[in-house]
Amino acid sequence: MTPELAQKLTAAVDRMPAFPKSVQRILQLTSDVNCSPKELVQVIDKDPVVTVKILKVVNSAYYNLPRQITSVNHAVVHLGMNSIKNLALSIAAVGMLPATNAAGFDAHQYLLHSLSTGGIAKRLAQRLGSVDPMDGFIAGLLHDFGKAVFAQFMPSQFRAALERCAQDQSSLHEALHDIAGADHAVVGAMLVEKWRFAPQLVEAIRHQHGPDVPDTDMVACLFAANQAAKRLKFGYAGNPLVEELPPALAQRLGGTLDEVIVSLGDLTLVLEEATLFAKL
Repeated sequence: MTPELAQKLTAAVDRMPAFPKSVQRILQLTSDVNCSPKELVQVIDKDPVVTVKILKVVNSAYYNLPRQITSVNHAVVHLGMNSIKNLALSIAAVGMLPATNAAGFDAHQYLLHSLSTGGIAKRLAQRLGSVDPMDGFIAGLLHDFGKAVFAQFMPSQFRAALERCAQDQSSLHEALHDIAGADHAVVGAMLVEKWRFAPQLVEAIRHQHGPDVPDTDMVACLFAANQAAKRLKFGYAGNPLVEELPPALAQRLGGTLDEVIVSLGDLTLVLEEATLFAKL
């Protein structure tokens, strides 16, 4: 990457909005094992936008609760702190996406892909036991955010990369490398670093494409979840190429990509939840 390009990308990342204060505080609180539900409720109650959207989702047919939930306190009781944290994060991520962009990038399909990747990564993390499932969800939710940066601040290059991939079914990150000089994984890693997420999350987003990736559980969860969401066509984020698992990651996860997908059972619930969250 040239110094000029690095400067341009840094400026673009700096122009992206910060996570809302309330969501930053929710992340801070929920990363502390001693955090009480009461503290979480107090933070959410101070943010009317997040409150309204959480109650809207909790009262949807998806959760099918016996009675209407009218307070965040009851929402936490019924769904648990982790689900509320995921919801708050999803609300923030959805809120940061521009409604339109000059690159012709479909934000809704992108969101479906990101949320589905988060849901699958969470399941893989639960199975491995060494990665916090919520970290898996966050990694999946944010892994493609670099594309939002390109769509807003380098739309012509991004559009050219998208068109090339659509024509020859090739890899978007390679097309971006050729056309723009850097890919969305590098930019996404810069962004989550700016948002002060954990180093292992930054690393997983930076190395979301093969074949040479760090051999860690977090990278394995995100890499496999991303490819699984593409294979299953859960949303679409502009990259038609499905990569096989590198041998080290396949060994960690106990099989090929298709074997891992089969082992996770029915994933339609993941898509249903993604569809619900994408409407926030």
